[in-house]
Amino acid sequence: MFSPLVRIQREDFSLQDEIDALSAGRADIGAVVSFTGLCRDEAGTLAALELEHYPGMAEAEIARVANEAASRWPLLGLVAIHRYGLVKPGEQIVLVLAASAHRRAAFEAADFMMDYLKTRAPFWKREHRADGTLGGWVEAKGEDDDAARRWE
Repeated sequence: MFSPLVRIQREDFSLQDEIDALSAGRADIGAVVSFTGLCRDEAGTLAALELEHYPGMAEAEIARVANEAASRWPLLGLVAIHRYGLVKPGEQIVLVLAASAHRRAAFEAADFMMDYLKTRAPFWKREHRADGTLGGWVEAKGEDDDAARRWE
C-alpha cells in the first residue's frame, strides 16, 4: 500500500515533473490519469482568484479523501496538489494524478478526487476583478454538489 501525496502550496507545479516523480522506476503502472484545473478569466472580468485555506486542516482533509480513493480503487499512486494565494487567469490551480495498472480505476479515482476538491475541500475563493475592484467570495455550485453525490 502507498501513501497518497498531498501538497498545498503557493508556487506553481509542473505536470511532467509530477508524473515523472510518480512513475519513476515503476513498471507496474499501466495508466496515469491527470487533471489540471486552470484559473479562467470569466470573459475578461477576472484579474486573479484569491485562494485561502486553513493550514493543516486542509492537508489532513484532502489526505483523508485521497486515502478513501486508494481504498476504493486498485491504485498504485495518487497525487493531489492545490495552490493558494493569488492565481491569475491561465495559471494552474489544482492537479490530481491517479496511477493504476489499468485505466478505468485511474479515471474513476481522479474523477472522485476532483468532485471532492470542488465541493468539500476547505478552500475559499475570492475574485479580484479586472476593473480593480475586489469581488465577493465564490459560492459553491449546485451542479458540483450533484456530481459529488454519485460517489455516496
